[in-house]
Amino acid sequence: MSDLLAGPVEAAAGLAVYGADAVDKAAPASTRDALVKAGVPGKLAGKDASLWGPDAEAEAKIRLGWVDTHQRSRELLTQLAELSAELADLDHVVLAGMGGSSLAPEVITRTLGRPLTVLDTTDPGQVRAALGDRLERTVVVVASKSGSTVETDSHRRAYWQAFLDAGMTEAEAGRHFVIVTDPGSPLEATAAEMGAFTVLADPNVGGRYSALTAFGLVPSALAGVEVAELLDQADALAASLGADRDNPALALGAALGAAATLARDKVALVSDGTGIDGLGDWAEQLIAESTGKAGVGILPVVVESPQSPGATGPDVLTVSYGGALAAGDLPGGGANPDVAVNGPLGAQFLAWEYATAVAGVVLGIDPFNQPNVTESKENTNKILASGLPAETPSFTEGAIEVYAPQGAPGDLAGVLRWLLDGLGDDGYLAVMAYLDRFADADTARLRTLLAQAGGRPVTFGWGPRFLHSTGQYHKGGPQVGSYLQVTGAVAEDLAVPGKPYTFGELQAAQAAGDREALAGRQRPVLRLHLTDRAAGVAQLLDAAGQLRA
Repeated sequence: MSDLLAGPVEAAAGLAVYGADAVDKAAPASTRDALVKAGVPGKLAGKDASLWGPDAEAEAKIRLGWVDTHQRSRELLTQLAELSAELADLDHVVLAGMGGSSLAPEVITRTLGRPLTVLDTTDPGQVRAALGDRLERTVVVVASKSGSTVETDSHRRAYWQAFLDAGMTEAEAGRHFVIVTDPGSPLEATAAEMGAFTVLADPNVGGRYSALTAFGLVPSALAGVEVAELLDQADALAASLGADRDNPALALGAALGAAATLARDKVALVSDGTGIDGLGDWAEQLIAESTGKAGVGILPVVVESPQSPGATGPDVLTVSYGGALAAGDLPGGGANPDVAVNGPLGAQFLAWEYATAVAGVVLGIDPFNQPNVTESKENTNKILASGLPAETPSFTEGAIEVYAPQGAPGDLAGVLRWLLDGLGDDGYLAVMAYLDRFADADTARLRTLLAQAGGRPVTFGWGPRFLHSTGQYHKGGPQVGSYLQVTGAVAEDLAVPGKPYTFGELQAAQAAGDREALAGRQRPVLRLHLTDRAAGVAQLLDAAGQLRA
């Protein structure tokens, strides 16, 4: 911690970055100095689309609106105030969105203590629980940039049918929806047909950079957040973005890029406990989907606490985050991070977006495309059309059917040990749980247990939401990952109205489609299917807990 305090601190508008200079100086030549010499800070602040090379220029031209979208978003404030007043009697806000359409509002409302139900799953149990919660007082924010996201469309259909089944007319049901989408998307036309409220988002901002657009602000405002404060915080930081010094976002981006070039290409994201809740999950998508492509990338690893396994390692850069520090507080909140980022939430959003774009310059990749995301989607559509492939478990142990690669051991503890032992010195394990993230929440404990037993970085993602996040990195980033997929039996399925499949069938097809994409890259994929979810989760945690490093 003394190293962080002793080194230079980059600060502006209440946001401070500690430790970045030391990370940069570990490289043979300063990454920060090279960026400054190339004029990157000013060019990025000026939305220069040429920064990432000619192949990325066309995409960058229509994706750099995030640099100053916080200014244009002020135009939404009057509309949001009127919408909140109009819907004051609907005090249960449900956000149906995936990836960039849901992660920022979840951080905002958790940090500021406002209630928001986030529906970012196809698990029929989790969807049914949402539908059964205060339906008559519910307003559903349907958020999709493209307007064609299958999960979000399924949620919209399910809620529409639920409102009608509750006795509402179509006009009454329409009042319970707020649609957030890009101008001209298919969802804009659907909203008009439904009689729903519509808020159009900034079309020149990609989903994972959309925290300070309508996607982040609409559900947050309806939940009771004073969103103008977030815009003020970002606006205060924006003045520093073109500077060569006193530019904390540049310092963070240079540190991320420099570390990755020195083979520290995993970033452990840890909260320091100073009031920002869940930023790691949002930054995970931003970093993984932006940098994980063309065989390179930075792997974000969200850890539970500074003491959690996987927060450190020879190829890991540990970065803590939190609110502005009070006098006498130490950066890191008891952790010993390499870099600490502290400041208000609105500034954090803008700083991490800028830093990720800078890291893209250093790595030589386009931080705005996601070339491998569609692969699993296409696989899913094929499986929905043709049916799930027939599969026979390698063996069954208790409440768990095990589908293992050829040559793997024939017992649960053995096959988990085999998976960990195959990670090598630069590998990572991704745990991907296609379950109910509330009813089956204990499954997330696998991350710490397996990180402790394997001594390597372990990520955890709820399916299918991680497909809109780390899913790009899994397929486009360095091919050193191993994958543990956990699926579960569906006790009671739920129809997707107007579609020939159920939520359970969609969830199973998404899991199978992703397995197909990963296996096609010759990466180890182990699937554990829980025939009884509660018993299977307990059994799996017990087996993982008995493993030794």
